[in-house]
Amino acid sequence: MFEKWIDISSTEIAGILLTAVFAYGAVLAYTRVTGLRSFSKMSAPDFAMTIATGSILGATITQPSPTLFMGALSLLALFTIQWTIAFLRRRSSKFSDCIDNQPVLLMAGSTILHENLRRANLTENDLMGKLREANACNFNQVLAVVFETTGDISVLHSSTDTPVDPRILQNVYDAERLNSN
Repeated sequence: MFEKWIDISSTEIAGILLTAVFAYGAVLAYTRVTGLRSFSKMSAPDFAMTIATGSILGATITQPSPTLFMGALSLLALFTIQWTIAFLRRRSSKFSDCIDNQPVLLMAGSTILHENLRRANLTENDLMGKLREANACNFNQVLAVVFETTGDISVLHSSTDTPVDPRILQNVYDAERLNSN
């Protein structure tokens, strides 16, 4: 029984290697045509694209079904969908608003916005970890903390009293709270 888990024939090895080369080549070719945005973490569709591509690529390489052609066609469909969504996001702010999450202000200066932490489903411990990661040594250095659409947390901090340019916080939920601090 254990042999079934570790046994592989030379034909299967050749098939896996050949499929890996061609499937990987298809991903590179499609990425070249549609652009690097296909694997960015800028929005939920971008994240879904990355996960789906990895899943299809892994299944196509390691199993006889889906076939190489089916895998390549599936990848082409994903890249086409990704390109179409990116195109529509650029053309229509309404479409973009439906697809994209809105960044959320978590700290306005040294003030922690607890209601926004709850909105983002984060804890104060999550926030403190990100402040440490950003080398913020005390709350007076923090200008703003934003929970980004990608799930990343951006910490804007400075040792001087430099204000944050409002354009940087454009479309951030509750960004007007910075003006009141």
